[in-house]
Amino acid sequence: MDRKALYPFTAIVGQENMKLALILNIINPSLGGVLIKGEKGTAKSTAVRAIADLLPAIQVVDGCVFHCAPTDEMTLCDDCREKIALNTELATSEFKMRVVELPVNATEDRVVGTLDIEAAINQGKRQFEPGILAEANRNILYVDEINLLDDHVVDVLLDAAAMGINTVEREGISYSHPARFVLVGTMNPEEGDIRPQLLDRFALSIDVLGEKDPEQRAEVVRRRLAYEADPEAFCAEYNDEQLALQARILKAQSRLGEIRVSDALLNQVAKVAIEVGVDGHRADIVIIKTAMAHAAFAGRDEVNSEDIKIAARLALPHRMRRRPFEEGQIDWAAIDAMLG
Repeated sequence: MDRKALYPFTAIVGQENMKLALILNIINPSLGGVLIKGEKGTAKSTAVRAIADLLPAIQVVDGCVFHCAPTDEMTLCDDCREKIALNTELATSEFKMRVVELPVNATEDRVVGTLDIEAAINQGKRQFEPGILAEANRNILYVDEINLLDDHVVDVLLDAAAMGINTVEREGISYSHPARFVLVGTMNPEEGDIRPQLLDRFALSIDVLGEKDPEQRAEVVRRRLAYEADPEAFCAEYNDEQLALQARILKAQSRLGEIRVSDALLNQVAKVAIEVGVDGHRADIVIIKTAMAHAAFAGRDEVNSEDIKIAARLALPHRMRRRPFEEGQIDWAAIDAMLG
């Protein structure tokens, strides 16, 4: 039975901030993920699955459980490194990026994987049973209702997303493997929030709402009905737009390492972070990295003030200090004035 064609990313009506945040994390997976907060039925899960389907197949080491990139020795797992050390050629195959879903009731062992301590003691071998983070490497890790997930598990996810490595330690024995993935968490704020300490660990945060414009709202329904009536024909209508966006993302990925940021903009971002009153330096780093990804997506080699303004709107609101029963507010007009 043929798989039903997924709803095209470029066919999603509105929700521009959500779509942009996903694209920027695809361009630079080391950003640290995006948290999407909003009511049900606002295309959150549709957008996540659609952007994975948008991207072309990637080259992986054939048979590697971590889907290692054969041309990037810095991110290879231990098994692939050993093959290279033995002058064994790494066979390759194509792999389609996909969405790996993490259930809310997942335990830490299920997420990070497990070590066979008995085999290590008796046989002197490190036997590792891969977890969800191994499956997620070079994929999108999607956690719906992330606010209901155990705080410790969320912390583990965010650590791996930031470092690109998952390390499991048991009884003095450790095992590490690559875990470079795009972390996407979604939640309905009505069902509870995330602790501020964990919220700050997400690079970007987006609030999504249903469309309020009647014409846009009607277009959402119109497109959905057309898709359900004939998925293949509907997707064919957006094929050119899909290919154009795919090419733009791939070009941005290749350009990212060449993006320049002036000292003047670095100083402006520092002043903004101080003015807003965020804790630590994570906000500054995230704004700069997000702005670099945005500049690459725009086809430029240097970050400008517009990139910074867009990045600040994605990276700052969820880091605002809040007193009990008060909502933190940012004077964006004042911020824009500071950024020029």
